[in-house]
Amino acid sequence: MPHNSSLTYLPKHETTLSFPQDRTALLIIDPVNDFLSEGGAAWDLTKDTVKMNNVVENIKLAVDGARELGIPVFWGPMAYTEEDYANERLQRRSGINRLMFERKMFLAGSWGADFHPALQPKEEDIILLPHKTSDVFSTDLPEYLQNKGITHLVIAGMTANLCCESTGRHAMESGYDVTYLSNAIGAASVPEYEAAIHLNYPLIGNAVMKVESFLSAIGTSSETGIEVYEGDTVRGSDNGEIGTVEKVVKANEETEGYLQLSKGLIFKTAIYIPLDAVLKRSEKDVFINFPKLLIPTMPWSEPPLKKDWKEKQGPPAEEVDKLYGSYSPSGE
Repeated sequence: MPHNSSLTYLPKHETTLSFPQDRTALLIIDPVNDFLSEGGAAWDLTKDTVKMNNVVENIKLAVDGARELGIPVFWGPMAYTEEDYANERLQRRSGINRLMFERKMFLAGSWGADFHPALQPKEEDIILLPHKTSDVFSTDLPEYLQNKGITHLVIAGMTANLCCESTGRHAMESGYDVTYLSNAIGAASVPEYEAAIHLNYPLIGNAVMKVESFLSAIGTSSETGIEVYEGDTVRGSDNGEIGTVEKVVKANEETEGYLQLSKGLIFKTAIYIPLDAVLKRSEKDVFINFPKLLIPTMPWSEPPLKKDWKEKQGPPAEEVDKLYGSYSPSGE
């Protein structure tokens, strides 16, 4: 049964790259006074995480660094007019819309909806149409990404568990390589921030890293892939340190390529991580696209055998009779 997928996949050669300079974009979500400045409509909620992470300073560091390296910077703010509420009744759409309505957040043309003084777009940057709930992908962002040939989207801004998470989730589902900059993101509370950073982002995206690591990772790989060396530090997609590479084994007749990490204080046995799980490199750190927190759930106590690898891929589509075992999608 032929099956046509509606998903968009990265070009095959792009899946081997950390951050290709001509295909990476930095997206800054809601870097405005209502979130980031004292006196803003939501400052009483966001101030703890904004101060804890030095969000304004770290967003600026990311933006300045991206510009210097030729990485396009997109700005994704919100703005609400009378028509949004009187005609579209957005205050009835969701809890977050109700919160923004009652607190008079992001009112169009106001100081609160304006960019933070330290975070000002430049002429070469792109300012997107406003998103009206939590998903910047519902704006003109996809069109710009496609026109510029972007495959890797790096996200910073506000807030962790809503707009940043929703946008990254939509981008991942659309086939983009998604990275979150943990020290350039804030939230309405520390628990909301922690849940997003440590639990959700590592499974939605390919990496959670600090701004400095992102900037160091640009241009560290080639079309042939990301090199890994003995002594490198392996980090999970949650930025958790997993261990040190003891051995790098290339694919052979029996096994796929893998990294061997020896047992230590954290893991009681050696770990064998498939080489194709390595998607980012920053100086001596290599990042795999799986969180350290969940490593014990993975079958990585033995080298990855080729026969097991093939089984993990599933059957060829042409050999599948019913996609869901006993059932097929209703539209087919």
